[in-house]
Formats: sequence, structure tokens, C-alpha cells
Amino acid sequence: MPNNTHSALKAQPNDPALDQIIKLAIMAVGGQGGGVLTNWIEDCAHRNGYVVQATSVAGVAQRTGATIYYMEMAPAGERQPVFSLMPAAGDVDILVAAEMMEAGRAIMRGFVTPDRTTLIASSHRALAVSEKTVPGDGIADSDEVIAAAEIAAQRFIAFDMEKMAVDVGSMISASLFGALAGSGALPFARESFEAAIKASGRGVEASLRAFAAGFEAAAGGKVEAQQKSSSSTGDTPAGPKTLIEKWAALEARAAAFPAPVRDMVLTGLRAVVDFQDLDYGEDYLGRLDTVLSCDDAAKGHELTLEAAKYIAKAMAYDDVFRVADLKTRGSRFARVRAEIAPAKGAQMKLTEFMHPRAEEIVGMMPAGLGRRLSGSARTMRLIDKVVNRGRRLRTDRLLPFAQLYVLGGLRKYRRGTLRHAIETDHLETWLELALSYSRIDYALGVETLRNRRLVKGYSDTHARGLSKFDRVMQGVALLAGRDDAAHWCRLLREAALADEKGEQLEGALKTVRSFAEKPATARQN
Repeated sequence: MPNNTHSALKAQPNDPALDQIIKLAIMAVGGQGGGVLTNWIEDCAHRNGYVVQATSVAGVAQRTGATIYYMEMAPAGERQPVFSLMPAAGDVDILVAAEMMEAGRAIMRGFVTPDRTTLIASSHRALAVSEKTVPGDGIADSDEVIAAAEIAAQRFIAFDMEKMAVDVGSMISASLFGALAGSGALPFARESFEAAIKASGRGVEASLRAFAAGFEAAAGGKVEAQQKSSSSTGDTPAGPKTLIEKWAALEARAAAFPAPVRDMVLTGLRAVVDFQDLDYGEDYLGRLDTVLSCDDAAKGHELTLEAAKYIAKAMAYDDVFRVADLKTRGSRFARVRAEIAPAKGAQMKLTEFMHPRAEEIVGMMPAGLGRRLSGSARTMRLIDKVVNRGRRLRTDRLLPFAQLYVLGGLRKYRRGTLRHAIETDHLETWLELALSYSRIDYALGVETLRNRRLVKGYSDTHARGLSKFDRVMQGVALLAGRDDAAHWCRLLREAALADEKGEQLEGALKTVRSFAEKPATARQN
């Protein structure tokens, strides 16, 4: 007897009650007001005669804790509807993501489907812990998520709702609420949404402004990628006439470089002059002249381009003077105030965390004295015992600010310090080696210049990066002369950037040694 169970089930009509249930999920991270947004939506639904059930599941895997808020709602009737407690793959009508990678997570979990889901997402980024801990650039590509969302969702709305809210003194929850209302995905009038905000009684005016901005953008179906920051060309210089003339001469020298490298040279020049002075900028251009004389125009001046970038980074290293200088600049205080946006009349308190080691203290000393002290393990242990402890300096107070300000002003003596002598020697050795490689293998010379990106930061971070750089360069020395040397140099660098401990780098180095170091008997034969 044939089994018609499947056919019978397939032929049953849809339950109208189920069709009336609207299923909405919100994916947010700590501090983004996901709970507030949920409460507003619930209030709005009640005002329109809907029964609502809202649940939330908190997590700690992402940033400060990713939370899924889930709501189901239906028009009130004689029978109480039965709602689900959690979203199911392929069964979500509206997905609101308070950050672009949360939208990506929703797509990966199957919550976003092309037959039914309206996806509303903020295009800004709140970096995950996994992105921050990568020694290199671990930031995921938002454009890939946007491309996936345009395929996965029935309708996709995205723009920077975080910036939109901050610009009007509110939180992202308000602009998300506005985007939800403007999308038309919920069958409620705009006035109902606004009434829910007014009923909350806190920050109403600012929230309504953010709501309105989000509503207008979403009503237009706006989709935009995350805005990538671009480097500024710098403010118009001001100062004594002689210095302005000298700067103009340096700019003219930089502008005379070949077109493919000109912008990078100008950017590097500004960085090194800001770090030290105009004479330092002249040194920078002198080094680039040397590289350019060894370069090949037929290859697009790639060697000079990478040198312009990484020589500037090597010359503008982070030392105690630099850190103190940056922490006491007016532009920094303005940026912090803009990011925090304290309430009118509120006092902003700013605490700096300092943790110097003996190496940083000795590095500030004259080169001769510093070398003598650093050569004594006992002396270094004693200095470290005195200074190596966490310190908190309130730079909103006069005395701590003055201490850092004076310390930053000592940068004019930087060229005579031990740290500068060490950095300069390291720079010259690296640059000479890269140029020597380029004469026999242009690509290897370029990759050797790029290895400098491993050296960055301050204190322990700098020490770890320098250790990785040295180990990669040891591997490069084994590879020089091979046809695939540049390829393996790049692989070693990528391995060094993959994890903080350097375990992947050690594995890559073992591979290189396995084919680059020939046994003595093999060499004799």
C-alpha cells in the first residue's frame, strides 16, 4: 500500500495564525543598547494591539559580550499565540544587526534568507577580540559581509548608524530603531515608534533626533560600505619664516620623486618631521635618494615606494619622548572629548597608564652612559626594580600633565640618546641588506623592506616585534639566491604576524631550514 503521508502533509494549507506572527531578531554587543531597543519595539507593538514575547541570550565570545534579542509578535485575538523562545535558521522576518560583523554572524547562522528576511545593519565596526589580538592587520573585511548580505537577504539596508547617533548626541539604539521604522518592515506608523521613545522618559530629545536620522536614511533604502579612514594631507604649516621656507624646500624635493611614489614620500616626510624636526626630514629624503638610485623604473619604483613607507616608520619609532608628546597634545584631548561626548557641565577625567621598563629609562640617557649602564646586568635589575611598576597619571590635572609635557619636550635631545643610536644602527643595517638583495633579486629586496612592519609599538610590544623581525631575517639569509626567496620571505612574515607567541613563525622557519640548510656531506659531494 503506497505511503501518502508526505503528500498529505504537503497538501495541507498554511495556518493563518502562523502567517500573522512577525519574527524579529536583534544582534548587538555590550553597550549598544540592545535591551533598550527591544523595550521600544515591544512598547510600539503593544500600542498597535499586538501581543509580544521577547527573550535574550547573552554571550561572552565577542567584544564585551554579544547578545541575541529575539521577539515574536502577532495581533491580539481570542486565542493566545504560542511563541518560540529562540530564532531558527530560515525563520526570521527581520534581522537588526548593531555592527557589521554581527550581520555576518547572522548570515552564517542562517537567520538571513532571500525569501523573507529584511536585514538592517550598521556599517561601522566594533572590533572583535580575535581581530585585536592579531599582531598584523586582523580586521575582517566589511565589504565581503555587505556582498554576502546583498545576496542572502530579501532586502538589505546598511549605513553608519553609530556615527549618525553620536553626531546628534545619542546612542545607536535610537538610530537602529529609526532604521527599523523607516524600513517599513513592521506594520506600524512612525508616530507609534516615536511615542515609545517619549514614554521611556530618558534622553528623549537626543533619541528622537537619532531616530529621525535613521528613519530618513532607511526610508530611502540606503546601503553604504564602511567608510575607510584616509590619511590627512596635514594642516598648513605655521611658524617662523625661515622654518616655513625650509619646509617648502623639503616638500619640493619630495614632489620631485617619480609619480608612483610621490604621495607616499610626502606622507613619510610629514611623519618624520612631526616626530623630530626639519633636519630629520632631510635625512629621510637623503635615504630615499639612495634607494631611488638603485631602483628600476620599469618595475614601477616598487622598491622606493616600500622604502618611503617603512623608512618613515623606522625613523618615527615609539620612545618615551614620543609617547609623552602624543599624550599631551591638544588634538588628543579634543579627540577624546569628541569620542566620550561628556554631558554639558560634566568634568572629563583622563588617566594615563604608564609602565616603563629599565630599557626605556636607560634608552633616554646619552648614548655613552646608556651603553655602560645597559652593559651591567646588576645595574639594569636595580633600575628595573625602581621603575618597572604600573603608574596612573591624571593628565587632566596640572602636575601630571606638566610632567609628561616636559618629558615630551625633551625630544630635541633624542638624537644623542642610546635608543636613537640603537634604532639608527638597526635601520641602516636593514636598509643596506635590502638594497644588496635587490641587486640580485628585486622582489626579495622589496619583501625585505616590508619585513620592517614587524617592528612596531613600545616597550614589551616593541621587543616582541623586534625578536620576530630578527628571526625572519635569519630565515631570509638562508633563502637568498633561490628563485623562490621572495615568496618564502613573504610567507615567513605572514607567519610572524599570525600569532603573538610566534609559534607559526617557528614552524615556517623549520620548513625553510629543512630545504635551505644542506647537510655538510651533501655540500661536500
